[in-house]
Amino acid sequence: MPQPTGVIVERFEKALDDLDQAASFVKSKYQTDVYQEANRLIEMEDGLDHLFSHAERFEQAGVFQDGPWESADKLQPPLVAGSLRAKGLPMIIEVLSELRMLAIAEGKATNPTVSKEMAEDFLNEVMVLNLDILFPDASESTRIEDNENSEKAQKLFQFLISHLSSKALVKTLIYEIDRLTAQRPIMIKRIVSMIQTAKQMTDADSDPEDQQALQKYIAALEGPSPLSNKFKDLNTYRAELKELERNDLISESVSLAKSMRTTGLVAPHHATLIRFLSKRMPGLLTYALALNSKGLANLEENQELVQQIIRASIFPATRQAIYGLSLMLERGVLSHSPVAPGLRRLIELDIRPNVRKDLQQAGQAGEGLTANSLLVAGTIQVLGQPLGVGQGFNPTCQAARGISLWAQHAPGFLLEIIPRAARDGDIDIMFEGQTIHSENLQGGLAPNLHTELDPVSLVLVPHLDRIYSEMMTRVALRGDDGHRWVNPAFYGNWVQKGFSSAFDPLTGYVLDYPGFVKLFYATHHPEYNDDYELIYPNPVGIFITNVHGKLLGLHAISITRIAKDPTDEYRVYFYNPNNDGSQNWGQSIEPSVQGSGEEEGESSLPFHEFTSRLYAFHYNPYEQGDAYAVDHSIVNAIHTLAKDSWGKDYTWV
Repeated sequence: MPQPTGVIVERFEKALDDLDQAASFVKSKYQTDVYQEANRLIEMEDGLDHLFSHAERFEQAGVFQDGPWESADKLQPPLVAGSLRAKGLPMIIEVLSELRMLAIAEGKATNPTVSKEMAEDFLNEVMVLNLDILFPDASESTRIEDNENSEKAQKLFQFLISHLSSKALVKTLIYEIDRLTAQRPIMIKRIVSMIQTAKQMTDADSDPEDQQALQKYIAALEGPSPLSNKFKDLNTYRAELKELERNDLISESVSLAKSMRTTGLVAPHHATLIRFLSKRMPGLLTYALALNSKGLANLEENQELVQQIIRASIFPATRQAIYGLSLMLERGVLSHSPVAPGLRRLIELDIRPNVRKDLQQAGQAGEGLTANSLLVAGTIQVLGQPLGVGQGFNPTCQAARGISLWAQHAPGFLLEIIPRAARDGDIDIMFEGQTIHSENLQGGLAPNLHTELDPVSLVLVPHLDRIYSEMMTRVALRGDDGHRWVNPAFYGNWVQKGFSSAFDPLTGYVLDYPGFVKLFYATHHPEYNDDYELIYPNPVGIFITNVHGKLLGLHAISITRIAKDPTDEYRVYFYNPNNDGSQNWGQSIEPSVQGSGEEEGESSLPFHEFTSRLYAFHYNPYEQGDAYAVDHSIVNAIHTLAKDSWGKDYTWV
């Protein structure tokens, strides 16, 4: 049993007193007790407050004496993250050092070499460099490099940010919000946290441009129209809607829809408006959804079904589904014959108790929504935003890629397996003449699923994960990369049967890498592949590397298209299931998510940079161009990028 906080505080205070009173030459004997008691406090809910109340004594008492943290003026912000992730004493001492700096910044402690301004600048830079700790993302590096200290580090940064007010940090937060919203993820929890934090940190002294940029996002969440901004309470807002004339309702609809389209974020008032219009003036829904001509035609063709969907699934708690609904209509998904009956089936589906519980726990507690409402809302989002599907904090990129691909090209199949998983607890996929049932399988890559997922993924991923893993197990001894056989069976017949890998999976040797590069150019680059266009997304495998080019692991993505960007350079546009497709991969290779011709949800890289991180791809063996024509300088440049990054972990033949 954990000890009461008061007891731990007293033990820490005694250890600090003992250290303070110890002679200089024996302080190292007493430092360990301080660190151990400090670690106990760090783990307590209000422990950092107690530690900070003593921070002005740390230097004088000798907490940092004779160690790397002794000279505050020599500390470097880029090194903080490494210390916080390290095991043992470095993490504890780093926390104490940050609290020491905060005490200096607030004038509670003095240091002959570090001023209040210098301490504040130091902490601001630390925060800017570590936004991934403060707002954890679902990237490969986060999952792979995550460790036991992550929760403590996050707690520290939340404590620091509650004491800091920084123009630099707000500016960085706005940049991150811009970057993440551009990708239009279905799950927006991280974005909302950033907006709320930036809002708390702005004050009258903040940069006017930053305030204006931030206000767009705050309004998008809280009320972007004059009426919704004036009447924050939804019941009052709904009563006001009843008093509006038709033209005023149109104006209100346009205002809310414009904010949604600009930011990808939806205010709760928007759901209230949509439900009101659906009942009273369904002809105005096109304004509230900001539909183009194709979307309007799809709405008029399926008016009754759309109203049924709104009644069943559009509520303030599921407001993000409004964005999915508008995009779904513009994609013309409801015109696919299996979609309408598939959605109606979900509305009345008898959902299994365990699935119902998972959906309601993952949804907004206290909103009184049924599991069916949450599942229908989630399905609308996936069908409207197929490139917004994310794997969350799970190593299940293959399953997320499948959901995204089926939402684009096989919505009928998707609407067949969702109810099977939710109602029957089983789905099946045929593999080489045998049917694989998910209910008969254990394990998978994510046996303990992290449930911060969209409703469709929450229902399907456990089944898809187990089936994909079972398929890979069945081909494990064939002496070749199992994805060659598994991907076409798992995803569908549009996956090409030709397959090439950069390395031998049995030996780990990189074999004929120039040939691998040339084949990719000959089958995918428009200047070498005889103008064969990509028809369906191509599931490919990439090496994930960190900012230093170090290999972190393998990752599944999909190439969506290959085209020239605004500067007339060929780029590979791709879907990355981690919902943050612009991490730094080292060697100045940084995928772009906006500004280079990307559509919502896409990432992109110049063709040669993408190729340098590719390890496996599918192709049509009957649609090959001229591999011999690929210039040696191109192949050599890619070879160098590859060998100096992920290639350091492989033997090259």
